[in-house]
Amino acid sequence: MKIHLLSLSVWILSFAIPFFAFETFAQNPSGLEIRVSLDKIKIDGELDELTWMSAAKAGNFVRQFPFDTGMAVNQTEVMMSYDEKNLYIAAICYENPNEKQVVWNLRRDFAIKTNDNFSVVIDPYLDGTNGFNFAVTPLGTQREALIVNGDQSFTLWDNRWFSHVHKKQDRWIVEMAIPFSTLRFTSGLQNWRINFSRTDVSGNEISTWVRIPRNYQLTVLSLSAPLIWDKPVQKTGTNVSLIPYVGANGSKIHYPQDQPAKKSIEFGGDAKVAVTSSLNLDLTINPDFSNVEVDRQVANLSRFEIFFPEQRQFFNENSDLFSQSGFTRIRPFFSRRIGLVKNPNAPGFLQTRILYGARLSGKLNPNLRIGVLNVQTADDASTQSKGTNFSVLTFQQKVFGRSNIAAMLVNKQVFRDDSGDFSFRNNVYNRVLGLDYNLLSKNNRWTGKFFLHQSFENQKRTDQFAHAVYLMYNVPEFSLVWNHEWVGQGYNPEVGYLQRPKGYLRVEPEISYRIYMKKSSINYVALSLYTDNYWDRKGVASDRLYQYSTTVFFKSTAAVSLNLNRAYTRLYNGGFDPTNTGSRRLDSNSVYWYNYANLNFTTNTRRRLSGSVNNQFGQYFNGWLNVSDGYISYRSGSWANWYLNFTFNQFYFPDPYPNNRFWLVGPKAEISFTKSHFFTLFLQYNQQAKNINVNARYQWRFAPVSDLFVVYSENYLPQPWNVKNRALVVKLVYWLNV
Repeated sequence: MKIHLLSLSVWILSFAIPFFAFETFAQNPSGLEIRVSLDKIKIDGELDELTWMSAAKAGNFVRQFPFDTGMAVNQTEVMMSYDEKNLYIAAICYENPNEKQVVWNLRRDFAIKTNDNFSVVIDPYLDGTNGFNFAVTPLGTQREALIVNGDQSFTLWDNRWFSHVHKKQDRWIVEMAIPFSTLRFTSGLQNWRINFSRTDVSGNEISTWVRIPRNYQLTVLSLSAPLIWDKPVQKTGTNVSLIPYVGANGSKIHYPQDQPAKKSIEFGGDAKVAVTSSLNLDLTINPDFSNVEVDRQVANLSRFEIFFPEQRQFFNENSDLFSQSGFTRIRPFFSRRIGLVKNPNAPGFLQTRILYGARLSGKLNPNLRIGVLNVQTADDASTQSKGTNFSVLTFQQKVFGRSNIAAMLVNKQVFRDDSGDFSFRNNVYNRVLGLDYNLLSKNNRWTGKFFLHQSFENQKRTDQFAHAVYLMYNVPEFSLVWNHEWVGQGYNPEVGYLQRPKGYLRVEPEISYRIYMKKSSINYVALSLYTDNYWDRKGVASDRLYQYSTTVFFKSTAAVSLNLNRAYTRLYNGGFDPTNTGSRRLDSNSVYWYNYANLNFTTNTRRRLSGSVNNQFGQYFNGWLNVSDGYISYRSGSWANWYLNFTFNQFYFPDPYPNNRFWLVGPKAEISFTKSHFFTLFLQYNQQAKNINVNARYQWRFAPVSDLFVVYSENYLPQPWNVKNRALVVKLVYWLNV
């Protein structure tokens, strides 16, 4: 079986590679010239400088939604310039004065397709894979994001840049100043690549300078045009940022045993050092992540762990170098494992303190990216854990235009012996060595991944490998997907994420077909066939899913879909409680076939009141299940948003298994007093986890990327009404450019 699967992978790749090697960029505008500024540019949205009067213009935007043909109704004109410190962008966004602008709130990192905005995508490496996205709404709200894997936006990245919007009767004008110290680029190039987009929500139109087919993301880097500099771009001066913080913390545990209150004052911070124009060194000492937003809880009906994404700033820049190895369910490295240890008294994890961390990441040359990470955690008597060192070494070498070969080594090790002395000879370690091949064709039609990983540790295990192949062909009319995964019984990435720890083989193909409408309220209809199959290491089927799906997308952005499913599950040792609430477990080695359907409806997202509801109904193991989940949101102008996330699960089982039902309700309020003052109140009532969580978060952004946070949280046991714990954090963070 091993030889057969590896041969199949090689055959797929050898068939696909000729497509990658010889495809060229789609037809683009000839490019945009950028020249050094003639006078000092003031970021005020007025465009009265001589620089803008003589700058080359990018115009004639074409539609991307609801159609990807024809010229945009509301046009946009863009100009660019620079000086020794900043890259300048000016855009004139024409609009219908009778249409009301749509901006959900004044907080940074807004959703690019549901808010009116002007957006720029920059590829300073000419690799079509990594870049930057900056966007501004008509109310001046900013969004910045790293672009990874050719089109994926990573908005948790924060950095300093400046913008201002000036509103006129039939247009709004935006000026942007992006410091070269904020960008990472290959020094000495005279050509970059660039694209611009404009989202006009009230006009129900999205347009771009370089045409992007509507089945692709607005941030796709391969569909861009040359940005032609009047001289090569060079690194300018030193680039060092210090981000110190001071925080005051108070907490108290009330349940299950009342404990004395804890109070502390913490000092620490981060530093960012640009080693070169494209290589960055991140340092952190005693980091505190209390300002990170709380995870939204979900109802878990599966037999496996839920994956929550990384939100901590230190791990964010060039994070794809470290976090994208493997698949979403098979990761050799998952940074959220750092700072977490297993709870010795209950299921789950507890936080432990990180002493320091260092991370070097970026490009050594136009074709080679590297990443080196080292983090040390502290001893923790409460969790009976020793301080542990986490190290990662990775690189990506560009091949075939936009594809790359990547390798990664992950090491988790305790460098202390039983007496507490430092020692390299301690045998408590876990390591993973991985090799990935990431496929990206130049026109974005072909994407894929091939990887082979091997784990090593002080315990002897068999079959300590993981291997997978993913290949997708995507054009506006249809898409084809092939995926298979093969995980050995002994593969154990302790610093990674492995949803199914047992050895298994997975095969997951899908075919989708899209029918586009022109003279109808319907935008397009998508039809798909999908199957997902798992076998254990003995070749016995453990899970199967056969799914037929129909989705109707309307030009208004509303959508309705119907999925018909037939599923098969074989339970293994220990059985399974299908409600995950501690009820009676189904027998080990029992087998179930069941049929169910999903009906989903999403309303027009341009309206003040919008929402989505998904209903699952049908058989579930040996009983029946009805699930209703979704959200309702209301926009009060741009100053406040109100959300309600909800899930209701209702189970019906034959005797002697008890029926069950539980709610998960999460009301949330986001209030923007100004572009600098924000308040978020998030309540979560989770009957499955028997927990009520309250999280209140005030943020004052008193300077660029500099904040005062006040965060209060508490957890309750619903029945009886008991306080589990309470905590209050006040934290001041300041970004200082040296």
